[in-house]
Amino acid sequence: MTDKFNFDNCPDRRNTDAVKWDRYKDNDILPMWVADMDFAVAPVITDALRQRLEHPLYGYTHVSTRLNQIIIERMLQLYQWSIRPEWLVWVPGVVASVNIACRAMGDSKSNVYSPEIVYPHITEAPQLNNRRLVQVPMRLQNRRWVMDLDWIARQPDADNEMLILCNPHNPGGSVYTRNELSQLAEIAEARDLTIISDEVHSELILEPGLMHTPVASLNDAIGARCITLMAPSKTFNLAGLGCSFAVIADPRLRRRFAHASMGIISHVNLIGYTAARAAYEHASDWHNTLLNYLRANRDYLVSEINQIRGLKLDPIEATYLAWIDVSGLGLDDPHQFFQSAGLGFSPGKDFGDNQFMRLNFGCNRATLHEAVSRIKTAVNNHWGD
Repeated sequence: MTDKFNFDNCPDRRNTDAVKWDRYKDNDILPMWVADMDFAVAPVITDALRQRLEHPLYGYTHVSTRLNQIIIERMLQLYQWSIRPEWLVWVPGVVASVNIACRAMGDSKSNVYSPEIVYPHITEAPQLNNRRLVQVPMRLQNRRWVMDLDWIARQPDADNEMLILCNPHNPGGSVYTRNELSQLAEIAEARDLTIISDEVHSELILEPGLMHTPVASLNDAIGARCITLMAPSKTFNLAGLGCSFAVIADPRLRRRFAHASMGIISHVNLIGYTAARAAYEHASDWHNTLLNYLRANRDYLVSEINQIRGLKLDPIEATYLAWIDVSGLGLDDPHQFFQSAGLGFSPGKDFGDNQFMRLNFGCNRATLHEAVSRIKTAVNNHWGD
C-alpha cells in the first residue's frame, strides 16, 4: 500500500448520518452489513466536487458529452464492448433501474426469473411491479455459487419473460465465466427472454486472472435483449450520490424503459455526474490500490474463517461481500447470535438462506481483525471451548 492512499486510516463516520454506522449507534457493535466501504474516496473526486460547488448555482443538469464518451471508452477498454452514446440512460440508482425494467416489460402474467440467493432488492422488484417472481435454484460449482441455468431451460415456455442476472453475484462474489454467459445467452434466445443484468460490482474483481464479461457484449443478438446496469457507486464508494447508468442497445427496449420511468424517477443530480466523471477519468490509481487492499482483506478473512469450527467461507472472486456458511453452528437465529457478540452482519435470511451471514470487508484491517476476534470468541463460547 502506498502512503498516497492510506486505507488503514479510515475517517470516523459516526455523527455523519451514515446509514451503516447509525444502525448500531451507541452500541458496541461493528457495522459490517450494508454495501458501502469505510474508505475515504479518491482525493481527485473530492477536489472535483469542491471545484463544482464553488460555482453558486445548482440547477437542473444533464449528462455531459464528455462523461458519455468516458463511459464508451471505458466499456471498450475494459470489456472490448463497443457501445454508442444513445444507448446510455442515466438513472439515480441501480435498484431503481431494476424496478423500472420490471415495470417496462411484460404484464401481470409475466415471469421474472431471479436467483433464489441474491441481494433482496432484486427479488423484491418483480413483486413490487406486479410481476410473477420465479426463483432459480443456485448450485455450487467449483466452490462458486451460480444460477442453475439448466433448470431455467427446462421450465415451460411463457410469453414476455425476463431474467435478472447479478454478475458478479451478490452475495458471494462469483464472476460468471464467458462459457456460462454464453449458455445463458442461448437460453435467452430460445425462450425470448429479456435480461436485466445488474453489473454494479463489475470493477471489483479480486481474483487475479479473472475478467468481467458483460453478457450484452457477447454478440449483437444477446445485446439487443439486455438492459445492463452499472454505476461508480460500489467501485469508488459513492453510493450516497445517486448516479448510475443503463446500457440499452435496442431502441424499443430503451423507449419502454424511458416510458416506465416517466414522472417517477428523477434525473441524476449534478453532484453525482461530477463525481462519476472524476472517478472514471482520474481515480484509477486509487482504484488499483483499493483492489490490492481488498484482496489482502479477503485472503485474511477466508483463511481465518475456514479455521473456525462450524463456519465455512468459499472463495470470493469479486466484491467486498463475504457469504459465510454458519450452518455448522446449528443456530436458529444466526443474526441475533452474532449481533449479541458485537457483530452487525447482514442476515442471510434477507438474501434467501438463514444459515448464512453476509460480511462487508470493505473496512480497514484493524476493524476486520477485531471482527474475526469477536467471531472466534462467540463461536468458542458456543462450543464451550
